[in-house]
Amino acid sequence: MKPSIETIDFHGIEALRLNGPRGATAVISKLGAQVLSWVPPDGKERLFLSDKAIFDGSVAIRGGVPVCFPQFAERGDLPKHGFVRTREWSVSSERTGDDFALVTLEITSDESTLALWPHAFHAELTLMLEADRIDVELGVTNTGGAPLSFTGALHTYLRVAQVEEAVLEGVKGLEYCDSLDGDRSALESRPELTVDREVDRVYFNAKRPQLLHSGKQTLAMQNQGFPDVVVWNPFVDRCAELKDMPANGWRHMLCVEAAATRPITLPAGEEWYGRQTLVVV
Repeated sequence: MKPSIETIDFHGIEALRLNGPRGATAVISKLGAQVLSWVPPDGKERLFLSDKAIFDGSVAIRGGVPVCFPQFAERGDLPKHGFVRTREWSVSSERTGDDFALVTLEITSDESTLALWPHAFHAELTLMLEADRIDVELGVTNTGGAPLSFTGALHTYLRVAQVEEAVLEGVKGLEYCDSLDGDRSALESRPELTVDREVDRVYFNAKRPQLLHSGKQTLAMQNQGFPDVVVWNPFVDRCAELKDMPANGWRHMLCVEAAATRPITLPAGEEWYGRQTLVVV
């Protein structure tokens, strides 16, 4: 079958399913322009989506790839991770070819966003599905008359069989900030990261790809435009505090996020793009 794109109902919200080459599929919702599923040809879901996720727009959907903009985490005066992940986006383009399916969603500043953040902007989120990879790209245009500054991330939840047995490579030698240790800075000395407790770190200036090994599966991640990589897992106690996560949810996910945690300044009329590519190895 040739690649195609169809509109579907996904847990009561409108979404698009991309049907790619060799049976690969991906789902992206109009709510938050959030990628919610990615299944490559081997039939195994690669993104974690909480079975207690809330889909009514009152909070962000727990899982997939939430779009954090124009603020990362609580590093500013805006709601945590900004405001676009709980807003409706509109479809601006759809394309398919013999070996890909691609959709772009967009959102533009309005009275409600300007009341929160006094900057005019246009943002686009593009998802491209190929056989064994997806590219998720966030584009931001400053449509106002003065410079604006923002932080942001693609808050990617990756599905793992058992997080205690998962191994992340590719951050050795990087400076990191540990939010669970008073934002202490240090250099990562370990060639491989494993999770045996809560982890919440920002790795700065990550130029190399990361590799996530989980069981017999390996996933490669490469960022462009986003300088940082955030690694997060709530582990047992923090997970229990999250009402939209099952008690054992922490065990089956690891967030490896493409992020810009330090402000990016965008002059009037200028554009910025950041991308995360995920590839089945």
